[in-house]
Order: sequence, then C-alpha cells, then structure tokens
Amino acid sequence: MEKVIYDKKNGLWYELQGDYCLLCLKLPEGEQQPVGLWGQRHLRYIKQNRKVFYLNLLTSGKLNGYLTDLDKQAEDMFFRLVKQMAEREDVTEKLKADNQMKWVGRMNNIRSRAKEVINNELIFS
Repeated sequence: MEKVIYDKKNGLWYELQGDYCLLCLKLPEGEQQPVGLWGQRHLRYIKQNRKVFYLNLLTSGKLNGYLTDLDKQAEDMFFRLVKQMAEREDVTEKLKADNQMKWVGRMNNIRSRAKEVINNELIFS
C-alpha cells in the first residue's frame, strides 16, 4: 500500500503511519531571509509572551517576513537615533581626534540609550 494518499474529495494529502492516515501539513515555501539581532530578540519575546500571535504568524507562513521587516525597522531606527543623539550632544569627529576615550565613552552611552528606546518601542511591545 502507498505511504502517501491523495483524497480527491477534499484535495488533501495523507501519509500512512502504522494503522493511521495523518494529514500532511507543510508551511508554504517562502523566501527565507536571515533574521538579525533585533528580529531574534523579538522572536524570543513573542514566543514567551504572545504565544497566540506567534502561532498565527508561524502557521500562516508570515513569521520570517514579519521578523525581517521588524529587524530592518529597528536597525534603521538605531542608526538614526545614534546619529541624532551624537549631533545633539556634540559628539563629533573633532572630539574623536582630540580625546578618543571621552568619545568612546559618550558613544557607548548614546548606543546604550538608543538600544533602550528600540527595545521599548519595537522589540518588547
């Protein structure tokens, strides 16, 4: 007997396993794009805290696209915030040339605050 059976009535495929016919379920083949750091953080958050939303995205095949879009938004927002904060606080190339340690400290502070904003606005919401 065949291992895979097609039911013409409902248009579904079944796989024979032992005495049972189990429905063959596959997620649609989508364009697999790599998910970056921000997308991975958001994925971990929705898996733990928003399970129904996660399962809806997963079963509809939209999870990867959603995460790559969010990752791109977060990355763009991060660079924009760092640039704006650095300009506002006068952290320039001149400061970098004059006092490298001060520049590094201030840039680390700016990046830390930008990460905090992104986490609150996009990742953990």
